[in-house]
Amino acid sequence: MTTTDFDLGKLLAERAGERYELHARHLNHQLPRMLRTLGFDRTYERAEGAHFWDGEGNDYLDMLAGFGVMGLGRHHPVVRRALHDVLDADLPDLTRFDCAPLPGLLAERLLSHSPGLDRVYFGNSGAEAVETALKFARRATGRERVLYCAHAFHGLTAGALSVNGEACFRDGFAPLLPDTAIGLGDLDALERELRRGDVAALIVEPIQGKGVHEAPPGFLRAARELLHRRGALLIVDEVQTGLGRTGDFYAYQHEPDVEPDLVCVAKALSGGYVPVSATLGKDWIFKKVYSSMDRVVVHSASFGANAQAMAAGLAVLAVLEDEDLVGNARRTGALLKSRLTELVDRYEMLHDVRGRGLMVGLEFGRPSSLGLRSRWTMLQTARKGLFAQMVVVPLLQRHHILTQVSGDRLEVIKLIPPLVLTERDVERFVAAFTAVMDEAHSGGGLIWDFGRTLVKQAVANR
Repeated sequence: MTTTDFDLGKLLAERAGERYELHARHLNHQLPRMLRTLGFDRTYERAEGAHFWDGEGNDYLDMLAGFGVMGLGRHHPVVRRALHDVLDADLPDLTRFDCAPLPGLLAERLLSHSPGLDRVYFGNSGAEAVETALKFARRATGRERVLYCAHAFHGLTAGALSVNGEACFRDGFAPLLPDTAIGLGDLDALERELRRGDVAALIVEPIQGKGVHEAPPGFLRAARELLHRRGALLIVDEVQTGLGRTGDFYAYQHEPDVEPDLVCVAKALSGGYVPVSATLGKDWIFKKVYSSMDRVVVHSASFGANAQAMAAGLAVLAVLEDEDLVGNARRTGALLKSRLTELVDRYEMLHDVRGRGLMVGLEFGRPSSLGLRSRWTMLQTARKGLFAQMVVVPLLQRHHILTQVSGDRLEVIKLIPPLVLTERDVERFVAAFTAVMDEAHSGGGLIWDFGRTLVKQAVANR
């Protein structure tokens, strides 16, 4: 019997108020600085579904879902119960010399949604799922080079960073793996690179998280045909788009006759509790990697397929099916997109509304009227992306809605709320967004005062 006197509740009660100071002192010191600059330094106390509450009891609508991790919203009771059950079961987890049932059961259920794929490798994060796919593709083909799309985001570990299309993430970390970027949808560039004979695979997001750009219709199918003709593989990164977010189980399934060789999933599979990822692939690829008993652990993870992660994943898939959250993402996402699309003609700085399901991008652009154009130019001269930030900040500060700018120097806001979002939540967001855009187009007010603050901050950081 343990005699350790550890009380988590007491520790939090005593020191939770130090959260920003602790981060500044011991973790990434720029995070609290950034949050304070934007007025995002809130203290949240409780969360449920698509909402959380601060210390004063204010209700916040979550349109960010922890960058997509909270697919079921926060603290879904089915996932909570599954984790309590697996902890209470006292399982002999991670012995490494047995075949536990939970990984096999989760793989079976995941593959039931993944026609044409045969086997699963479980890891701990989206970046790890991508690393696995890159390694498996290189081993299976005997080639080194991997193609990726401009502006892609596949993770920040060394291998995943090699196929990351944003220079701001890559700068300072070279040399990376052999790689080449092509434009999203550029079949001519793909064919040109394939003719060199050294390409192992193309990795692609069906909808890019950076900017919310969708692959053109027919691109994935045509790309797969070109790749296979040249002995290369198609890797589809569904880390953010998978598990129902776009209104189908996978985003690539919106296009008929697309059968990837490897698929990466993570984020929502965790239920928001236990980190977990999965790399799904064809049988022959796995058999190339694990080609003999000598190579049985040639690719593995210390915490991969642990019981808590597997229980969370099984619970997530059960909830997706039983509560029809994929259908809800399709229906509620269509409502959200249509309500926002109606505003494009109303606001000259709102140029586009795009995306699928509950993954929607709002793109802003140069206005036509002279007064607004001068203010827009002021922001763009200081730093591109400041107008989108000007919209994000009042959405949180005044309307208690959490959103994000879709990438560095992008005038795009990305909406990726939990799949449990309701019609009432949609109307709340549209009303708040309309209020912010009304003020922005009035040419004055606090929103432009904040814009000037952002300009000063951007100039100071040069």
